[in-house]
Amino acid sequence: MQTRTVTEAERAPAVPVQAMAADHPEGVMEEPDEPPEPRGRPEAGPTSDLFRQYLREIGRIPLLTAADEVELARRIEAGLFAEERLARTPDPDTRLAVDLDRLVVMGRTAKRRLIEANLRLVVSVAKRYVGRGLTMLDLVQEGNLGLIRAVEKFDYARGYKFSTYATWWIRQAMSRALADQARTIRVPVHVVELINRVVRVQRRMLQERGYEPTPEEVAAHLDLTPERVGEILRLAQEPISLHAPVGEEEDVSLGDLIEDGDAASPVESAAFLLLRRHLEDVLSTLGERERKVVQLRYGLVDGRPRTLEEIGRIFGVTRERIRQIESRTLSRLRDHASADQLRGYLD
Repeated sequence: MQTRTVTEAERAPAVPVQAMAADHPEGVMEEPDEPPEPRGRPEAGPTSDLFRQYLREIGRIPLLTAADEVELARRIEAGLFAEERLARTPDPDTRLAVDLDRLVVMGRTAKRRLIEANLRLVVSVAKRYVGRGLTMLDLVQEGNLGLIRAVEKFDYARGYKFSTYATWWIRQAMSRALADQARTIRVPVHVVELINRVVRVQRRMLQERGYEPTPEEVAAHLDLTPERVGEILRLAQEPISLHAPVGEEEDVSLGDLIEDGDAASPVESAAFLLLRRHLEDVLSTLGERERKVVQLRYGLVDGRPRTLEEIGRIFGVTRERIRQIESRTLSRLRDHASADQLRGYLD
């Protein structure tokens, strides 16, 4: 059925779960990577009820024999050809136009029947991708788009079984959807496929050798550089939310357990409080003006040291006068009884 190059997914009959919502882009001709084993809890709630109803509905649709698939494929091909001829027919009331229109209707009916008879195949493939970041319903939705693409591209004359051909397109659609939607940080599809290859080889080598393979060993199997393998493994790591609950009670978030590198340690905090207390004791022995000059000069008030000129403007004197006050005050502090205690904080 290669006579028509333009996809007409929007004209095809409706399929459950909005399978005809949009035309899926054609994928690269590479075999999609195998997904890992399903993980995660089964879906529950209204969505789960709708999906069970969907399974019951498609379960009532009879399966097709190989001969049925070929016959439907022929009708689809004839319908596409008739649709092209009909678009070039000037008079829609001629006998030829009526016959062509009948073939178009038969082709669309055949397309719908071939799609609906293989919806269970989509569900079967989707089960292998559960736990990768999309719900079962989303996987089936994407797989249905791949099935539609397979129906449009299927060439019965080559002798392939339709289910074998369609499985590739279904898996391709799901793999692309997972690459586009499942990851918190999106990476290109070809990078996702490379990540899957590296992880798969790494897992197989772990099973065979009994230890975690090095990037050099994985790189040798994939004809990549160790640096590239290390980069791919870093990309394979999924980000974790700081709000993710931890512990059996799940009453603590991950962020509560991560140390703040910018925060002072308990020892540093205690030392700072003692230093501040000793400074206040020492400064309390000074006069009000001397104490204020030292506090402003060294940023003991708000953490911002002032220049001699700035302090001079505050007190209405020259910067030289402030320098003299500072020098005399520091000399007194050096001879203070608590000076040795303050020097200990500098060690």
